[in-house]
Amino acid sequence: MITLYGFGRVYPEMLGHGRDLRAQWALEEIGLPYRFHALDFIAGDLDSPAYSRVSTFRQVPVIDDDGVIVAESGAIVLYLAEKAGKLIPADFAGRTQVVQWCFAALTTVERPLSQIDGIDAGMGGVGAFERRAVLVEDACRWFAGLERRLEGREWIACETFTVADILLATALRQVGKTDLLEPYPQLSAYYARALARPAWQRTRSLCAERSGVLLADIP
Repeated sequence: MITLYGFGRVYPEMLGHGRDLRAQWALEEIGLPYRFHALDFIAGDLDSPAYSRVSTFRQVPVIDDDGVIVAESGAIVLYLAEKAGKLIPADFAGRTQVVQWCFAALTTVERPLSQIDGIDAGMGGVGAFERRAVLVEDACRWFAGLERRLEGREWIACETFTVADILLATALRQVGKTDLLEPYPQLSAYYARALARPAWQRTRSLCAERSGVLLADIP
């Protein structure tokens, strides 16, 4: 059985923001049996010698599939899709489209959003205001591209929902309480459509349950 290593106890501001939720969402969509190994971030579980043997960088998520260990959220969701033959097309061209949009979500779209989120959380330091303005310009440039891509489309890579949508939707969650998506109706509708999926709602509920908080506390 697959073991997913992810966050258990965390600081309140971290609730619902772990990249382990991407892997769990994929598992919930695909229906593969798995167990969740919750790590106590506050107690230092990620820095333990035992976990360092599982995760080279002592990060989450990591999966252990009967001895096959995979780290990095993008690699994990692609592994799960290929293993199950779900959330990814069977043909080479279709798979390439999904891989392309997985990379786009993680290396293009997420980069400015994660930095904006950090600045808004008070971690910007000197010159944060000026850097934020530049990052917003970058983010809006990528949003405009996504808006064009989504014209007449339901999902980002293919006609059906894929792991690329999991990565893109979770990257977009980092817009937080900003209004950055408001000028982009196609992208806003796509984002709402993805987060309305039952598998994502189950993932949020499971996160709240293991964290001992209300579902409303998971953004």
